[in-house]
Amino acid sequence: MADVEDDTVGPPPPPEDAEQDQGEQDTDVGPSMPKPKKRKVLEFEQQYLEVLPSAAMYERSYMHRDTVNNVAVTCTDFIITTSIDGFIKFWKKQPRGIEFVKQYRAHVGAVDGLAVSFDGTLCMTLSRDRTVKIFDVLNFDLIVMMRLTFTPGCAAWIYKKGEAKARLAISDLNSGKVHVYDARDGSDKALAEVEVHRAPVAAMRYCAPLDLVVSTDTKGMIEMWCGTSYGHPQPDTSSGQAVPRLAWSSKLDTDLFDLAKAKTVAKSLEVSRDGQQFAMVCADKRVRVFATRTAKLRRVYDESPDAANEVQRSGAEMFQLEDIDFGRRMAVERELWNSAEETHGPPNAIFDESGNFLFYATLLGVKVVNLTTNKVVRVLGKVENSERFLTLALYQGASRGKSGARLRGLPTVEQVEKLLGASDPTLFACAFRKQRFYMFTQTEPTEPEDPAAPGRDVFNEKPALEDLIAAEGGAAQPGHSLPHGARIHTTKGDIVVKLFPDECPRTIENFTTHSRNGYYDGVLFHRVIKNFMIQTGDPLGDGTGGESIWGGEFEDEFHKALRHDRPGILSMANAGPGTNGSQFFITTVPTPWLDNKHTVFGRVIKGMDVVLAIEKTRCNKDDKPLEDIKILNIVPVETVED
Repeated sequence: MADVEDDTVGPPPPPEDAEQDQGEQDTDVGPSMPKPKKRKVLEFEQQYLEVLPSAAMYERSYMHRDTVNNVAVTCTDFIITTSIDGFIKFWKKQPRGIEFVKQYRAHVGAVDGLAVSFDGTLCMTLSRDRTVKIFDVLNFDLIVMMRLTFTPGCAAWIYKKGEAKARLAISDLNSGKVHVYDARDGSDKALAEVEVHRAPVAAMRYCAPLDLVVSTDTKGMIEMWCGTSYGHPQPDTSSGQAVPRLAWSSKLDTDLFDLAKAKTVAKSLEVSRDGQQFAMVCADKRVRVFATRTAKLRRVYDESPDAANEVQRSGAEMFQLEDIDFGRRMAVERELWNSAEETHGPPNAIFDESGNFLFYATLLGVKVVNLTTNKVVRVLGKVENSERFLTLALYQGASRGKSGARLRGLPTVEQVEKLLGASDPTLFACAFRKQRFYMFTQTEPTEPEDPAAPGRDVFNEKPALEDLIAAEGGAAQPGHSLPHGARIHTTKGDIVVKLFPDECPRTIENFTTHSRNGYYDGVLFHRVIKNFMIQTGDPLGDGTGGESIWGGEFEDEFHKALRHDRPGILSMANAGPGTNGSQFFITTVPTPWLDNKHTVFGRVIKGMDVVLAIEKTRCNKDDKPLEDIKILNIVPVETVED
């Protein structure tokens, strides 16, 4: 009989460790577990992070005269900002910080769109008044004014560096048409009309490396078309061979229907510098990242209120907020998504120059996500609880001041290492209903040693009185005349109150300024408790909203002579020490336990019957009146008779 080694009949013997594996298979019933996937790692991640903004707080902010709604960075070291009063400002990046260059009143109304060319030499603004202004960025000069025959929606430059025609695509707000113009000839006559959409285009961007326009409409449809021929992208033959620009031939093989399936629309669209991916912030509060060539979804990030609540409950240190702060931010979030788009800029998601990291603003601050590892590596501005950041633009490179030399294109590891000591990476951000734009760098702000020295919020425009008071960090100055009374007109009748400006000037300044500005007009009495008090002053009507005239909270002003010792005391509502905003209440009985906890700043001298009538209103289990009782308006008066 032959040895086992010589026997060639039948299957070969199993390897030595197969016996153990076989035993395991015999004891396991059912399908086997899949092999664990290898965790993806971004090579040289730390080097990439070292040339990105890292400060937790913004280092500097600059002003417009009205709400800033757009910001853009060019590859020629310029920063361009616009505001809803029609102004555009040009700023030049310096080795440290930025320098103001020039401003224009571009439009009579709001600037509704801003686009900069891929080569950084041209920029344009558009307005719903059917006007378009085109600027030479390098010379910060207005070169072309166009009057359109349609209302513009959005726009994008669709030409590459060195091309003779500076093609500018402008969508029609009321149809699916996209009109293409040559910005250099200054003619109002379109070169072409592109009709790839059946609904108005909501956002579009040009992918220069692929000569590809990515656009999406109000029905959620995403299209890709050639920036030169305006048709379906044809293979690239510049290398002598036909190289397909896209890796698909049918949209059924892609995720381009994802927005339509989700019944949502893109608020913004941004393309990475290398053109390999694009990102959208959508109305369903999700950020979607697509691979350009395959048109497949790479990542989806849920930033909805439900997701935010879940993260808050998880207690993760990177995302955890105090409950009061979280509730206030959630209220601002609801106000943001319910407000008209014309009052603020669009939220967007942008890539760094390497395409490895994605920046987008949330209620927590600006998240920086590693797209390879799918992890949040930084949260910028988390401590800035009075700003809800929206539109972002990233400067990344090393400015040489007026020489204009800087890093261009995608940085290699060697370039990254060379730049570490010279770069000033800066993230520029607009915020909801703020007339400033903010700069996040690698440097935390510092308090100036001289109290008279300017702080991080630069007053490059003439500030309003309340901004001056906030900058000085104090109350109204002696001699500054403040009202000593107010008439509160409600749907139940009038209430006349005496105010105490000498004892609590900051509180009176806040209350009367809000009153003059109409902040309290139409606001509900949202909390009424019998034998206690009636509360109002929250524009959201649920007790979670409202802010001071300085954009955040302000300190308490207690005075030994002002006590909750009788009915009819006018006092500030708060969520703890130093958290006064806009809400206030009127007592209906003595409440001495509130002394030194809530700022007494007035007293009812007429209309107590109206206060008691409101107190008797039937309420639900949350102490909210079943009948809407509103403030019609509040009129501050110089004096009242006691």
